[in-house]
Order: sequence, then structure tokens, then C-alpha cells
Amino acid sequence: MRIKKAIIAAAGFGTRLLPATKVIPKEMLSVIDRPIIQYLVEEAVESGIKEIAIITRPEVSLIKEHFLAKPVLETHLKKQGKERPLKGVKRIEKMARFHFLRQDPNLPYGTGAPLVTARHLIGKRESFVYMFGDDVFLAKVPATKQLLKKWEKNKEAVIMSVQ
Repeated sequence: MRIKKAIIAAAGFGTRLLPATKVIPKEMLSVIDRPIIQYLVEEAVESGIKEIAIITRPEVSLIKEHFLAKPVLETHLKKQGKERPLKGVKRIEKMARFHFLRQDPNLPYGTGAPLVTARHLIGKRESFVYMFGDDVFLAKVPATKQLLKKWEKNKEAVIMSVQ
């Protein structure tokens, strides 16, 4: 049995980074050439994850927009002959099967609320990866892949990484 699903919690307010995060969710802040959350999605996909649920606050739409198709932009890039950027944009939407869920604002704030929000996507005894939308790890072997290898050997109920 392999783990194929991930839940990414991206429902915080980014208060430590205000005012930069007043309009732009911290998960969408750019590190070099892409937003933080894209690094997480890429790490999950490189680790064998096929289905990703991203949980946001109700008023956040930028994260969803980033991962969905953008036909107008794609047409523009194609007309301009910008094949490399076009390929990059199209790759994003095809990385995984995405679910975009909005956390109920009446749930208590914390790390459990995104899990409650996504509970219908996870089977009763199904294992999954839970990621925080602003944690980026740089490693030769993705951190998620390392954790999944450990899980596959021992089938522990919970395997956690901390920083």
C-alpha cells in the first residue's frame, strides 16, 4: 500500500509577514521563480503523491488560480512564440489531481481545522501526507520521499518531521 494523497494546510493569515501577506497569502510569496506552495506540490509529486488537497481561508483564491489552467495566458504565450514559459505554465496544472477546499471560518484556528475540512477525501483507514503550506525543505532526496520510505518500512501510525 502506497500513500498517494496529500493535504496542504494553507489557511493561515501570515501574520508574522504582514504587511506583505495582507493581500498575498504567504504560501504565494515567491522564492526565486515560483511561489512557496509550488515547491511543496513539486516535492509531493516527486515523492509519488498523485492527489493533493489544498486548504485555504475562504477569501483566498490566488492559490487555486495558480494551479488551474489559464487559457488566455496560454494563448498569448503561444501567439508570442514563448514556448518555454508556455510549457512551464501548462506543467503546473497537470502536476497532480487537485482539490481546493475552503476552511470553515467557524472551525477553531489551528493545525486540525484543515484536516477536518479535507476528511471526506481520505478513506477511513487511508494514510496520507499532511504538509504546512509555508514549509520548504531543500534536500537531495525530497523530505516527503524520505518520510514515505520510513513509513513504508514500518507502517507507523504517524511519522513526523520537525524543524
